Amino acid sequence: MSACGGDSTSSTATTGGVEPGSGTTSSGAVASVGAELFASNCAQCHTLAAAGAGGQVGPNLDDLAPDEARVKEQVTNGGSGMPAFADVLSDSEIDAVAAYVADSAGQ
Repeated sequence: MSACGGDSTSSTATTGGVEPGSGTTSSGAVASVGAELFASNCAQCHTLAAAGAGGQVGPNLDDLAPDEARVKEQVTNGGSGMPAFADVLSDSEIDAVAAYVADSAGQ
């Protein structure tokens, strides 16, 4: 699993042709893309109740309740045991998952 620091460098998520951040998607479409990306790249390690995720490797995102900027930074650059996803996800995919986590954490 690339999300857990494995050697895969490709995302397993599909965005169904929706390009978050392109200015042509609704906020619901971006949220849907963010949810799909979280499920395929993050849920293995992180807990997020809204996603039905109970990963125990990374921080519990419901407890942490990070803002969107913090999620973008962490997903892009990694750190503290988390791999960077800048070479795995596009900027718009990172934006979508960051928005999803920031909106969903602690709900």
